[in-house]
Amino acid sequence: MTANLYVQRNQPPGVPPLEVTGERTLPDVPAENYWYRRHLVVYEWIAARVGGMRVLDMACGEGYGSSLLARGVAGSPGAASVVGVDGNPEAHEHARLRYVASNLTFERGLVETWGEPGSLDAVVFLQTIEHVQDPQAVLEHFRSLLAPGGTLYMSTPNLLTLASPGAEKSDNPWHIKEYRAAEFRELCEGTFASVELLGLFHARKLALHQLALDLGWDRLHKALRITDSFYDRFTPAISVSDFKLAPAPLDKALDFLAICR
Repeated sequence: MTANLYVQRNQPPGVPPLEVTGERTLPDVPAENYWYRRHLVVYEWIAARVGGMRVLDMACGEGYGSSLLARGVAGSPGAASVVGVDGNPEAHEHARLRYVASNLTFERGLVETWGEPGSLDAVVFLQTIEHVQDPQAVLEHFRSLLAPGGTLYMSTPNLLTLASPGAEKSDNPWHIKEYRAAEFRELCEGTFASVELLGLFHARKLALHQLALDLGWDRLHKALRITDSFYDRFTPAISVSDFKLAPAPLDKALDFLAICR
């Protein structure tokens, strides 16, 4: 595969495309669509719960999630205000130029220091806690940003389904610490009094694909030499409906979503 397969396609005029590096997930990259939809389904779930609120999307990356939170989803209005914050200058510039709305702004800032105490109703922090050196300090900072009754929505991949069996970490060079469900809950409960954990799972055609893998599909498509032709069609066709959030079984989840108050 050539490198340009991992650069965003069809960006609006004047918006610089971003390249997949493994540090962030991007829309408009067909080969990355599985990971993009895996992130997007969680943003949609949160968007349905933060209508009319003051929201921070911390480590917002490309900006698609911040835009969704500002726009809202069917049956739920957008947030009153969304600030998408990221420390990467290329991602910030892309987001600022691509996603424009009256209730949406983008700022550059650090996870550990950005924001005013008590100024937010919700903090969204997805697939990033595994990247930070001092996660407890980050959670304490987020708690300080929340007004009374505010909520932190935080997700992270499940070590047990991301890494090789028995390993304490995957080979992702950007990750510092990956969590089991009990470890993630313990981290959250170190700062927040109320913690609910949900798991993200495959559904619909991804569940069927997993069943096929269990029955030997990997060997078959390689033997038939149809790997590229199959996945060139299958991966771009994945949608948010091919994932689901559920409370159990967490050990088998792809990712965890913590709702912390």
